[in-house]
Amino acid sequence: MESIALLIGASLNAGTVLAIASLGLLINEKSGIVNLGAEGMMLCAALAGFAVTVKTGSTLAGFGAGMAVGALLAGVFGVLVIWLNTNQYATGLALTLFGAGFSAFAGTGFVKAQLPASLDYTLPVLSDLPVLGPMLFRHHPMVYVCVALTFGLIWFLYRTRAGLVLRSVGESPESAHALGYPVRRIRLMAVMAGGALCGLAGAYVSVVYTPLWVEGMTAGKGWIALALTTFATWRPARVLLGAYLFGFVTMLQFHLQGAGVNVPSQFLTMMPYLATIVVLVLISRNPTWIRINMPSSIGKPFYPGS
Repeated sequence: MESIALLIGASLNAGTVLAIASLGLLINEKSGIVNLGAEGMMLCAALAGFAVTVKTGSTLAGFGAGMAVGALLAGVFGVLVIWLNTNQYATGLALTLFGAGFSAFAGTGFVKAQLPASLDYTLPVLSDLPVLGPMLFRHHPMVYVCVALTFGLIWFLYRTRAGLVLRSVGESPESAHALGYPVRRIRLMAVMAGGALCGLAGAYVSVVYTPLWVEGMTAGKGWIALALTTFATWRPARVLLGAYLFGFVTMLQFHLQGAGVNVPSQFLTMMPYLATIVVLVLISRNPTWIRINMPSSIGKPFYPGS
């Protein structure tokens, strides 16, 4: 039971990265914008978060830097696709390539840098409980913030006027424009908010999840986060559950290796990506289900007055 509790606890930690990034991408896609640049934004934010934490000794400052970098890159992407009407998919891929190359170049001086000693975030008394302690109460506060963020996003999207406007822009930007809503500005704000969350996820990777900096350290998590939004059919609660599922698959490989399971390490390493492909294949078997939940204008440009 103790081993299972540790595995579940590690899965929650690993799933937090995917959940935060996926929630950001969900905000983007609810407004009708597809951003394939998540991987690049996360890499640049991971570098920024790590560098600022090393220089200042503050984890919060590192998270703030990651969010700022993510929002900035997303803002550039937003201007290109919303005002200049560049292709969303090509621009997103370009952002990923830029982020991977720029972070590798700019991060050479931080490869051997050391973060300050981390604080003990275990909850007194609760962390000592058998099974539940290591499973639920020995995590970084960002794990709990992620859960709160999920429920906050559910409330925002389905219980507030601003959330209704955002969803209406994603469903029918022409109708929202006819009612007087600034569709382009709403989409830009949604893209930047999503970019900030992707940046937070990237900073969490380098500051907490794997406290170091190496080139390409997000290792495809941005792409898995993109797949998760479809897997969750654009529902925040399903995003959280899906992220924990993929986190479980990711951590299972290490626990199997530690247990001496005689399986090639290459097979275990590819398990998260194989799970992503399998899930997408299963979902694609029911295109009607996806079509019902998918924002109607997703990936489509909007031209005011046309």
